[in-house]
Amino acid sequence: MDGDRRGVAQPGSAPASGAGGRRFESGRPDHVVGVIGASKATSRDLENAYLLGRLLASEGFLVVCGGLGGVMEAVAKGVREGGGVCVGVLPGYSRHEANPYVSIALATGMGHARNVIIAASSDALVAVGGEYGTLSEIAFALKMGKPVVSLFSWDIPGVVRVSTPEEALSVVREVLGC
Repeated sequence: MDGDRRGVAQPGSAPASGAGGRRFESGRPDHVVGVIGASKATSRDLENAYLLGRLLASEGFLVVCGGLGGVMEAVAKGVREGGGVCVGVLPGYSRHEANPYVSIALATGMGHARNVIIAASSDALVAVGGEYGTLSEIAFALKMGKPVVSLFSWDIPGVVRVSTPEEALSVVREVLGC
């Protein structure tokens, strides 16, 4: 990424702000990464999601998650503390349901059907732990031809398994050509 500054404004230019406080020529980040996982997560998954959020923010990725608690809150907190932007796609009708670290809350009123929106809005997804809702997001993403990384999540064909947030970031960068 050192030599590839595509989407990042050069000194003297004045484009719109993008994720992580960076400047993007197009006014938007080049890549969106969905981070999915359970609302009732293990301490390991919470730690991994938080660190992954910080790493993604430091690279300038826009992060999308389900906007509630557990892995979703941990990744949003990591993104916020890393200076990035996290969009929470909420199941209910009120954006006030979002965890306090979500930058932009989108109320859908769609319940679990919001999982399709999360998958469709992401260029790649990272599953951190998770339950059946996470499995549905993985399935939607794979059906859409999106790359999916599993960080101690479901082990199914088509998913790239990793064991650290750093490995997850590396795979995301590779599959998105960053």
